[in-house]
Amino acid sequence: MSTSPYRPEDEQRLINRLLSPEIADNPFLFVKFAFPWGVAGTPLARYQGPRTWQIDELLAIGEHIEANRQRMARGLDPQVYQSSTVSGRGIGKSALVSWLNLWSRSCLIGSTAITTANTEAQLISRTWAELGKWHTLSINRHWFDKTATALRPEKWFADLVQSDLQIDTGYYYAQAQLWSEENPDAFAGVHNPLGLILIMDEASGIPAPIWKVSDGFFTEPVLHRYWLVFSNGRRNTGAFYETHHKHRDLWKCRQIDARTVEGTDPAVYDKIITQYGADSDEARVEVYGQFPSSGANQFIGRELVQAAQVRELAPDPGAALVIGVDVARFGDDHSVIFFRQGRDARSRKPLKFKGLTTIQLAGRVAEQVDRVKPDAVFVDGGGVGGGVVDALRSMGYKVIDVQSGAKADEPERYANRRAELWGKMRDWLATGCLADDPALADDLTGPEYDHALNGAVKLEPKDKMKQRGLASPDCADALALTFDRRIARRDANATGRRAPRVAKDVDYSLFS
Repeated sequence: MSTSPYRPEDEQRLINRLLSPEIADNPFLFVKFAFPWGVAGTPLARYQGPRTWQIDELLAIGEHIEANRQRMARGLDPQVYQSSTVSGRGIGKSALVSWLNLWSRSCLIGSTAITTANTEAQLISRTWAELGKWHTLSINRHWFDKTATALRPEKWFADLVQSDLQIDTGYYYAQAQLWSEENPDAFAGVHNPLGLILIMDEASGIPAPIWKVSDGFFTEPVLHRYWLVFSNGRRNTGAFYETHHKHRDLWKCRQIDARTVEGTDPAVYDKIITQYGADSDEARVEVYGQFPSSGANQFIGRELVQAAQVRELAPDPGAALVIGVDVARFGDDHSVIFFRQGRDARSRKPLKFKGLTTIQLAGRVAEQVDRVKPDAVFVDGGGVGGGVVDALRSMGYKVIDVQSGAKADEPERYANRRAELWGKMRDWLATGCLADDPALADDLTGPEYDHALNGAVKLEPKDKMKQRGLASPDCADALALTFDRRIARRDANATGRRAPRVAKDVDYSLFS
């Protein structure tokens, strides 16, 4: 049986020190105290402490603990600490992950720590291997036994915790936990009133179902709840990307250019920039700590969308005003009414509805037609959308039934009509104007593409996107419908009278 190598009185002083509020509530002071910084003959002989960005994170956790204690003193529930860091390579993420595991084991007695990563190789060979290095250097390494996938208290220490603190040690461990996208529920964590910390390394490669299950780790309002995610920004879609975009208000976000981190080699990053170019995605991901401008198979690049979001809008009241209506197919999808007038898809906010019947949605569309008097209404009439088309026509409204699965006008370029409409929308984005809406940007940049046997572009179906953990691009689909056909400008008639709402060679008139 292992025992403490220290005399009882020395061991007691070490325990008292590590469990004191000064250390336990301040991870930065723990890291400074627990490791032999600057001590000759150790791997840390040349180092005086953590890097600046690491210090910032450790201090932020300490500030969070103090804020939570104040909240609880006022009778309020403590909050979860959620931190997301996107960075270039080699900044010391794995070291920080190791310190957080050792701090929580040493100072939050009885708590649980879960660490995962994008792959088993990353988790075991890199992240957990780094923990082994720091465990060996720690002042209280004799408290814990490290295995290939866990860090648990030594028997003598576990007995001490149970006898003196009356804390069961069944959930007192740090664990490297694998996951399966096919069985995400197997990743579900424990509920520990003494605290829980979840760390995701290389989080951009962890699929959305695992993130969704991870939310369940933090349902109990206890003092110590921490969710920290770290990664290079290898994808501009997915759950990690959303922590810096759509869900950025829920996370403490940090973006780190590797060249600004002390102790890194500038020549490594200069080589990447020289080899791939200063504006390349390789430089963005590996050096600048940014997300790529476009994915390898991304149909619409994010830079194209961002340019449309900031482009100055020149009003064009003579352009045709058109409406696109995407009809929800599944329970978690939205039906969307989208407005566009020429290059302007910004001024009128799209309308989103959930859970409406086809009759109810038709009524909402009719309300908008009466209100804004558009020059054309395009409705996705495939599947349940046919009911919306029928209902509107029965009410006397003339609408265009768009069949997204139908043959494209240019079948040599596009596999179906939906892909063709998205292609037209992509072309329009070069001069169009969009609202600064993160959800819309995600919709537009979410779908990937492939090619049919004849080389025609195939756009990723919605159900495939959901399998990747992405939401259905309902807003983007509604906007794409507005490109089904050209509609004549309102000022096409030189007399100033309302011109027929029919483009050349198009047999359609909304008001005739």
